[in-house]
Amino acid sequence: MNNSNYAKAYKEVLEIIKYFPEKEYNKIPKEKIEFYKANMDKEYNFSINPTIDLAEQNISKEANAIIINLFQDYFATEEQKEKINEILNINEQKAEQERIKKYSPNDLFKKNDINIQTKHENTSEETALVEYKENFFIKFKKFILKLLHIKN
Repeated sequence: MNNSNYAKAYKEVLEIIKYFPEKEYNKIPKEKIEFYKANMDKEYNFSINPTIDLAEQNISKEANAIIINLFQDYFATEEQKEKINEILNINEQKAEQERIKKYSPNDLFKKNDINIQTKHENTSEETALVEYKENFFIKFKKFILKLLHIKN
């Protein structure tokens, strides 16, 4: 993820939170809002439809993560915070299992063995016996040496 993704996400977050009720908006520290404003992509155009549920809006993963973080830090009850942490832990475990499965040393070596075998099979199929033919000069040289009873 690069900075331009986050710059766009900050713009999206600012667009979303401007529809918050004033009481809720004021729960977010001014420093955070100023940070988002200072680091947002000013040329990125983003708008939401306040009549449609936020889950159905086309927002980036980064903006979604920032909104979840804001909710967890400033709006959620203790029970909601625990539930969010539980979901995040489950997601992290799933991601870790996928990484282990994808980058397992045993699997990496198996894949390499398969690749080596495949390359070896392809190479052996392409290799053919070539009949070696001596040119005239070498035949003549051998004949002369044979006549003179000289071994190579």
